[in-house]
Amino acid sequence: MIDEKRNNPQREQNKQTDASTGVIASRAERNQKRKTAVEEASDTKKRIWVQIRLIPIWLRVLLVLLLLSTAAVVGAMIGYGYIGDGQPSDVLKKETWVHILDIINGKES
Repeated sequence: MIDEKRNNPQREQNKQTDASTGVIASRAERNQKRKTAVEEASDTKKRIWVQIRLIPIWLRVLLVLLLLSTAAVVGAMIGYGYIGDGQPSDVLKKETWVHILDIINGKES
């Protein structure tokens, strides 16, 4: 079991030799070197990133509400017209909804 840990090829891949000193650097040291290199590169560029939205947030909210209401109407038309016994266009009439609410509230038998 101890020999398996010593002969692990993956462990050998994780070890890297520093070319200038010939010392094997630990993973933490390599990560620290990478971080400092990235920070130095970003300091030299000093580029400001500005994101411009193609669709403004208010328009996104409006589109979601519009799609939701359209889906509700289409779902009601499918449910009332094709699954039920009515005409799909009857969903858009006020009398249909008054009748449905009367049934729900128990005013009609």
